[in-house]
Amino acid sequence: MTLAIIGGTGLTQIAELSITGEQTLETPFGSPSAPYVFGELNGHSLIFLARHGNPHRIPPHKINYRANIWGLHQLGATEIIGVAAVGGIGAAMEPAKIAIPTQLIDYSYGREHTFFADELEHVTHIDFTEPYTPSLRQRILRAANTAGIEVYDGGVYGCTQGPRLETIAEIKRMANDGCDLVGMTGMPEAALARELEIPYANISVVANWAAGIVDGEITMAEIEKNLLTGMSNAIKLLKATVLSSPT
Repeated sequence: MTLAIIGGTGLTQIAELSITGEQTLETPFGSPSAPYVFGELNGHSLIFLARHGNPHRIPPHKINYRANIWGLHQLGATEIIGVAAVGGIGAAMEPAKIAIPTQLIDYSYGREHTFFADELEHVTHIDFTEPYTPSLRQRILRAANTAGIEVYDGGVYGCTQGPRLETIAEIKRMANDGCDLVGMTGMPEAALARELEIPYANISVVANWAAGIVDGEITMAEIEKNLLTGMSNAIKLLKATVLSSPT
């Protein structure tokens, strides 16, 4: 088994990763966000990719999701964990908390979102009933329990277009739709992994309350403070999950 980790805002690299090499790829869908980093974490091999590039320079709507996922497939990744900074909508999703969502709603638009687009022999419809692979989710949850890391089991991730943050009215609509979290990178990443039959799960780190949930503006200082705590715990969770990974 080869685990791949896609790091989002606040996670462009893992300091604890013992790097063994890097590889720059060109895919049939263009260039991935960054070189793929190979390394060992807690004695287990993995592949790491900075979703926004390293340094962080690619906004959510400009990420080449197809190249990122295809490259991982080409390198032999057999499962993917996507780590993302998100806003909290549901009452339990306070800043600095970690959630392992079960469902998502896609509000993004104009993104290249499928490998099944051109020169097809037949039309393919993937089953996306459960967008996050249940077995991989459960392994993350067991790892959290073993390591004593508090996580929220469940939640609906709503994926918006970005790069701007949302209005109060948009968040109210998302809450009415059942969203607990709001992020900008959850799709089409999850669907592309499913198209290539790679198990995929998401670790969402809450960086701030979404617009209108509490009074006041959302500031980068607030986001950075919460990410410092949240991503530190997310790295601990990744280390625990790697230890529990099948060999």
